[in-house]
Parts: sequence; structure tokens; C-alpha cells
Amino acid sequence: MVVAVGGVAFAEVVSGAPTPSPSFNGPVYAIAHRGDVVYAGGSFTAALVGGKSIARQRLAAFNARTGTLLDWNPGADATVRALAVDGNTVFAAGDFDKVAGMSRDAVASIDATSGALGALKHTVLGQPNALAVANGRLYVGGRLTAVDGLPRTNLAAFSTTTGLLDAWAPTTDDNVNALAVAGNRVFLGGPFHKTNGVRSTLRLAAVDGTTGAVDAAFMPKPVSQVFALATDADGVYAALGGLGGRAVAYTFAGATRWTRVFDGDAQAITTMNGTTYVGGHFDKACTTTNNGVKGVCTDGSVPRVKLAAIDGAGNLTDWAPQANGVVGVRTLAANPANGLVSAGGDFTTVTGTAQKRYASFGGPTEGAPVPPAPPAPPSPYVASYNFDSTVADGTYDDGSGNGHLLRTYAVNAGALKTVRHGDGQGLAFPSKCTGPDCARVVLRADNVADLNPGGRNLRYGAAVLLSPAETSSGENVLQKGYSTGGGQYKLQVDGVSGKPTCVMSGQTEPTIHVARGARSIADGEWHTLECRRAGASLSIVVDDQEVGTATVPVELAVDTTQPLSLGGKGTGVENDQFHGSIDDVWISVG
Repeated sequence: MVVAVGGVAFAEVVSGAPTPSPSFNGPVYAIAHRGDVVYAGGSFTAALVGGKSIARQRLAAFNARTGTLLDWNPGADATVRALAVDGNTVFAAGDFDKVAGMSRDAVASIDATSGALGALKHTVLGQPNALAVANGRLYVGGRLTAVDGLPRTNLAAFSTTTGLLDAWAPTTDDNVNALAVAGNRVFLGGPFHKTNGVRSTLRLAAVDGTTGAVDAAFMPKPVSQVFALATDADGVYAALGGLGGRAVAYTFAGATRWTRVFDGDAQAITTMNGTTYVGGHFDKACTTTNNGVKGVCTDGSVPRVKLAAIDGAGNLTDWAPQANGVVGVRTLAANPANGLVSAGGDFTTVTGTAQKRYASFGGPTEGAPVPPAPPAPPSPYVASYNFDSTVADGTYDDGSGNGHLLRTYAVNAGALKTVRHGDGQGLAFPSKCTGPDCARVVLRADNVADLNPGGRNLRYGAAVLLSPAETSSGENVLQKGYSTGGGQYKLQVDGVSGKPTCVMSGQTEPTIHVARGARSIADGEWHTLECRRAGASLSIVVDDQEVGTATVPVELAVDTTQPLSLGGKGTGVENDQFHGSIDDVWISVG
């Protein structure tokens, strides 16, 4: 038993210590369980295993017992917002147009083992936000106007066996954020005020799972927008936003069983074995149901940073893993069969340790010795950066697994902006400017021995976007060291013509060796640039074509105490500031 704020907590809760699992380089919006397999969907482009980045385009799966990332890798070309599992099928919904490289508009069915696509294929106007499976149907909620040219007002359903559009078509007058099922009833949550045109069905309603008719016996009328729903044998659970946030438990007749109040939105909710787990962007749980301006708890509070647990009587337990971030936790899912609770969102730490955007609690390893984290595949890089993280904290993870974190350094209100690049994003540096008051920004990683190649072969590169108006006398893309004091290697774009160059100098002699590209890359298009040092040869490669070479002393060695710097050599006035966009920066030694 757990003594809790507001009384005695009667339900058992899972451990607050995360169990082994991958992390992700972008937000996790959706989680679904199938036995000991966990499926995750979101806007990430890679799973992080042992600190290494492994490509997973917005869909991934891993083993809950070991934390091992599975080969299941269908991929989607835009954000996955909802997942549901039925038998051997994983259903996905979101912003995508393609899954597994094939056309799938907003909804898809995927084999849970092979990742092959199923029969579900439709034209959907709008954005699905939520999925639920029951009664032989896949229920979809969101901001919808039509499916295959047939009117649908925020709700639709498909056959789980044939994939065909079902006649089920209740309506709401605003978005549907959440769905949950119990028997033949489908519960809807969102900011809407009417369901099927019926008054008093605001924000939370129940409809028949076959006919879509409103259940007049369930009209709880929550005080603010519903972001998430869950059900169990005792009733319905809702996560609310508004002034602060609330987790509310209702009977199946719509009566309130209990309410817990937080100082920020409750965005996720799930229930298991008599305990309700809540996630959101709150930092505190109020000790009473009173809160004031901006959700501040007026009668006292206890820390519950992004995660909390509540027993069956509505008492707050002492479960407090303490995640971080602004958005915090976006989604929760529980699997009573193996005791696992999963959390996904934008957080990057849990219990003060790195746990990026996904965390598992309890599960099949509960009470057993925690196995070591599964090994990650070896990385060909000593450092790599894809900038696909959406956590705006001014740092960028090293996808090689070697821990060379990039930090932002800026003066004169300099700032980086994200830009679309392929299926992910790159970074845009400040616009061209002259004078001491210009905005300047660089990214730096601390000097570490493995970033110094010595006399070994070396390759490094980046994807670069630069327009003719963004060139100057010289702009640094990547630099480690200077021509004096240990030597250097550098990738830059030279002159107003915008021609790329690779530069090296040695530890014991300051001569600068330059391999020059013959053509400008300042044309407003993305180009891949690579510098290659092999023995006595230094070459520059643009879009996989060698375009320039130079000879370097075979004994040339670089061993510098200077940091790795991207976008400029510092924040001083003459910093060779880069003014375009970069992505996919990498360094390989040996």
C-alpha cells in the first residue's frame, strides 16, 4: 500500500524507475501494445539505442522484456498521431500520405510482424487524431470532413477485416481528440459542444458502436476540453486541459467518481489494476480541487512533473518519476497482461536521467534484475547530427552514440531556425549582415580525443542549402582547430561565388592545404558536401562527385584542443558566419 496525498492509496502501482527501452529523436504521439511488443508512432526519424541513431521513420517497435529494437520498420512520411492493435494488425492514423513507401492517406493497416501493408486504403479529408478498435470496427476520430467523397463529420469507422468504410457516422461540431470503447459504447472526447446535434453532450459523450446514436444516459459535461480517454470495468477516465488540468473518473452513467487537479494540462491517461496514470505538461498536483490564475494550486501542491498516479478512490499516490520538458507527456498506454505502463511525448529525462521521448514502467521485468541495455549496431561515425529533435533547448544529440553534444552559442539575438529537409529538418543560421551588431550563432561540441584524427584518414561532411544572396567572403560549415596550435580540418564555402572548399593544416606546421570545388553550390538547392583525406590526398566531393583535389604531406596530423564548431569559428565579429542551412553533419576517422 502507498500512503498518498488526500488519504490512503489502495491500488498497487508500477515502479517509477524506467525499464530498458529505446529513446527517440522526435516526439512520440502514440503507443500500442501487443503481447510483449510495444509499437510507437510520432514525428521521430530515428530510434536511439545505446546512444546510437537508427533510422525509424515515425513508426517503430521493440521488445518490452529486453528493450531490444525490432526489425519492424514500415515507415511513414509524416507524423503518426494514433495507433491501435487488433490481432496481428497495427492500425495507424496521422498526417502521412505514404506508409512503407506506398500510398496511404491518413489511415493504414500494417502487419504487426512483417510490417507489410494491409487492405485499409482510403482518401481522407482532414486529420485523424484518435483510434479505437472494437465490435469488428476501427473507429477514427479527429478533424474530418469526408472519406472517399462521403461526408463524415469528425468521426468514421472501417471494417477491421475488409478495410471497407463502415456506415457508422455520428457527428460532432468540433474536433474529436480522443476515443475509448467499453462494450458496444464508444466514448468521444474533445472541445465539441454537440454530438449528433444533441445539446448537453459537450466535450465528452458516448455513442452506440453500431448505430452511432447518442447515449442519453451518459452526459457528464466536463468543465474543459478533453485530451485523452481510457476505460476499465469501473468506468471512464478523462484527461482535461483548461485552467490548469484535471483527471476525472466517471461512472458509466456519467457521474463523477473523483477529480484530481494539476497546474497544467492533463494530456494523457490510462488505467491498470485499479490505478490511473496521468501525463501532461503539469509540474505540480494540487492537494485540493482548487486552482487559480494560470492553473496555480491555491491550497497547496506536491511535485508531480509531467506524470502522476491516482488510486481507485481518487487519492494521489507517491508515484513520481519526474519527467521534463514543456509539452511533457503526450500519450500513455497500459498492458495489464504484462503489467507495463508506457509514456511518450517530448520529455528527454525521467528520474533525472536521459530517457528521450519514451519510457516504460513496470512490465514483464518488474521485480527482476534489470538486464543491461541491448547493444547498438556499431556507428561508422565519431560524431553525427541530423537536427531532427523538436525539443528547443539549444542542444543537439550526437547520433553516433559517442556523446558529442552540440550546444548553441549566440550573440546579438542570434537564433537558429528549423527548415524542412527531406523527411526531417535542418537548421538555418542568421541572415547575411555586416557590422559588429550582427546576429551570430555557432554550434559547438567540447574537445574530445576521438574528434582529433591525428595522422589517420579522415572524412567529414554535411548537407548544405545556400542561396546566391547568402554568400560572403568565407563561411564556415564545420571546423575543428586552427592553422596554428594543433592543426585543423574545415569545410567552408568561399567567396561570393559560393564554391565549397576543404581545408587542412598540420599539428607541427601551419601550411594550409585546400581542395577547391570548381562550381558554386549557392543555387538555393540542397547539396551534400564531403571532405576526404586519405594519405597524401585531400579531395572535395559534391553530390557524390569528386570536384577538386589537393596534395597534403603524408605525415600531416591534426591534434587540437579546440572544440568542434558548426556555422562559424566563434561568436566574434570576424567569425566566418554561415548564412544558409545545414543538416546531416558527420565525421568519420580511420
